[in-house]
Amino acid sequence: MAAQQKLYPRGTVKRIVKAHSNRSVSKNADILIFLDYMLFMQELMREASIRSRKSGEKNVSASSVQKVTERTLRKFKG
Repeated sequence: MAAQQKLYPRGTVKRIVKAHSNRSVSKNADILIFLDYMLFMQELMREASIRSRKSGEKNVSASSVQKVTERTLRKFKG
């Protein structure tokens, strides 16, 4: 059996969050941060896909992602 590959470096995420917030980070906070990030990316791509289809594009373009980024960020602001 092959060793399981990690999705992201947990220690690095914890260090970055701790450095930016000047607070200690609980044991599983990095997992919640990663999951929230994945939900954000999923929503961003869904909105960009809808926008690109409405404008008649075949693929999602950078401009369609840029146009929906601010609205998606507002949805995820806590």
